[in-house]
Amino acid sequence: MTTAASRFAPSASPPSVHCRPVATPAELSVHLRIRERVFVDEQAIFTGTDRDERDADPATIHVLGFCDGEIAGTVRLYALDEEGVWLGDRLAVLPAYRARHVAAPLVRFAVRSAGDHGGRLMRAHVQVANVRFFQRLGWIALGGPADYLGSPHQDMVIELGV
Repeated sequence: MTTAASRFAPSASPPSVHCRPVATPAELSVHLRIRERVFVDEQAIFTGTDRDERDADPATIHVLGFCDGEIAGTVRLYALDEEGVWLGDRLAVLPAYRARHVAAPLVRFAVRSAGDHGGRLMRAHVQVANVRFFQRLGWIALGGPADYLGSPHQDMVIELGV
């Protein structure tokens, strides 16, 4: 029997999302394939590959986001200078998981990780369509949109350890 309370109860529990750095070469391979699928195949921001010298740097932190136990997205982060400025980039969530709230935990994990590594500020080049999302997470836009890799991006920052 359906009651008034059950009609308005959520039909399913929210997804379980957690993030962590890649732990094995196989996980790094998955991380890189997700980025390629999103940034090369789907969005055509890069031709062929989005990999660069940062991917080979052992100081770069490659992160996986899991949704209900399945790998759903990625982000990478690294220090830009000795002054504690970090860059978060290559935030990519597979299409099937975009409505399942994976991106925010990935961004929060990156921010927390950079702070844990002594960072004081994190920067990102954010696709213009995602600016409001980042603002809701506490990021601040710097200036106006500018061309980055052939499409409009917004420079954004967030203080770490706040």
